[in-house]
Amino acid sequence: MATNKAAVRTKETFSNLKGDYGNIAFLLLLYVLQGIPIGLSSAVPLLLQNRKVSYSEQALFSFVTWPFSLKLLWAPIVDSVYWRKFGRRKSWLIPVQLGIGLFMLTLAQSINSLLTDDPVTGTKPNIHLLTFIFLMLNFLAATQDIAVDGWALTMLKRRNVGYASTCNTAGQTAGFFIGNVIFLALESADFCNKYLRSADKQEPVGVVTFESFLHHCGWVFLVVTIVVAILKRERNQRTEVRTQPSDHDPELSMRLTRRKSSDANELLEGSSNSRQTEDSEELDEHAVEKELDVRETYTLLLKIIKLPSFRLFAVILLTCKLGFSAPDAVSGLKLVEAGVHKENLALLAVPMVPLQIILPWVISRITCGPRPLDLFVKAYPYRLLFGILFPLIVYWTPMVKLADGTFPTYYYVVLVFVYALHQVTVYSIFVALMAFHASVSDPSIGGSYMTLLNTITNLGGNWPSTTALWLVDKLTIQSCVEKCTQPEQASLHNSSTIVSSNSTTAAPPTPSSPICRTDCETLFDGYYLECAICVIVGFVWLQWGANRLKRIQSLPPVAWFVSINKSNK
Repeated sequence: MATNKAAVRTKETFSNLKGDYGNIAFLLLLYVLQGIPIGLSSAVPLLLQNRKVSYSEQALFSFVTWPFSLKLLWAPIVDSVYWRKFGRRKSWLIPVQLGIGLFMLTLAQSINSLLTDDPVTGTKPNIHLLTFIFLMLNFLAATQDIAVDGWALTMLKRRNVGYASTCNTAGQTAGFFIGNVIFLALESADFCNKYLRSADKQEPVGVVTFESFLHHCGWVFLVVTIVVAILKRERNQRTEVRTQPSDHDPELSMRLTRRKSSDANELLEGSSNSRQTEDSEELDEHAVEKELDVRETYTLLLKIIKLPSFRLFAVILLTCKLGFSAPDAVSGLKLVEAGVHKENLALLAVPMVPLQIILPWVISRITCGPRPLDLFVKAYPYRLLFGILFPLIVYWTPMVKLADGTFPTYYYVVLVFVYALHQVTVYSIFVALMAFHASVSDPSIGGSYMTLLNTITNLGGNWPSTTALWLVDKLTIQSCVEKCTQPEQASLHNSSTIVSSNSTTAAPPTPSSPICRTDCETLFDGYYLECAICVIVGFVWLQWGANRLKRIQSLPPVAWFVSINKSNK
């Protein structure tokens, strides 16, 4: 009997997807495109590290990741301002994706000059312009995310809306993998010569260059966007206005775009979607959007922020990752500095994919009870211990480096093992927070609440990471010596150097002036001191935050609720 019931449920699941297979594939494609700029933004710091940029410059570039954490600020505008004849979501999706494609094609023409590092001519990577360009690129990608998230709610049938989270997670992960891991591997001459080319066809460059990769991605964006603009149409739907809040209104709760990469969000959507299906089988299969206008949405967010319980929890979210900042943000760059190839470091993420899929589901069994933050408190000190383990690995790395510049297999085995343990603590804290977010979010405005909580959580990770990168140079002690090369030697050395006319650096010295450069030797690496400080700060924070987390967790649901005053139109 149980087997028959399971078979019936499986059949019903597949029949529910009938008519939405194409929409799911379409959403996956859009999310894959969205993940590519994110992956490229994470690859650039590794490329810059090979060019010996300072950690202060790395800190500046880290601001490019902030748009996805701040998109709540302009999400209500994207949600409310549009050209009705063209389509509510296409009004933003089409111009934004065209902008991303044009950005990539334009950037492809100048990326080599922006990343040029020539100590002879004094040319260095243009960090300020790189930061601005990738900040704008991620701003467009974040705006595309808002539009696609909103479109998914009406593109899919009412009972299949929960699949939007799956599309988001799978698509963004695939796009990130293409823009980060695959790009870094194919861009590396060492990787391509070792694994993709025969011994008699070795070349000094990889299969692709940054320029060619951006060029191809730009055209993919343009072609896909044009096809979407011509062939994909939005459904004409009336807008239903609510005059009073409802406790079972999942569509209103999803007015603001969310980062649906967390399993807690997916569980929230799934439960809301099932209730909606049960209560409205006779309604149209596609969701009817209920909307708050821009003013009402910002008023609602302000009301949430004024809650005493929310303010205390916001302080916790904005400070809890201080103890992890230096180990998490700087350790990877230090490994590249010690000689680990950037593509090998990126490829370490491959064996972590199954673990990252399984962990949230396993951990969610623990956090599904009434006290999910208990796991946060238990996992926190174990994650702080990586502030000791990571510096030890960085210190150990030069000792096991082989004469040819490579590392033994056991070294990478150790890295994978340590990284896997680290992921267990990361996901324990992450899933615990997401579960608590879902449990305290006012059910009538769950989407807005979740978006705001996720925004603060992301900011709580961004600002400590940026600060940690900036402090490395400030805490490091170096002994520097200026070395000058005679003009005759410089002219011989520089005879084949071509200086781009677009370069913002000074022209090469004339034969009458010497070429000077500064060589520095590190006497004390501030990274180790910063990691020690982070561990101490982390344990102090745990003493302060543990009791407050328990107190917040014990508050009644009414402490998190706000009222919606929706005016008639």
